[in-house]
Amino acid sequence: MPRFFINRPIFAWVIAIMVMLAGLLAIKTLPVSQYPPIAP
Repeated sequence: MPRFFINRPIFAWVIAIMVMLAGLLAIKTLPVSQYPPIAP
């Protein structure tokens, strides 16, 4: 598996960017009540 991404670095970048965009979308759609409690 690592050799696949070493031989295809652009594909690895595309996968990484897609994961980051999915994370940003998840943060935006997460309701405030779902956030964990944070003590100041």
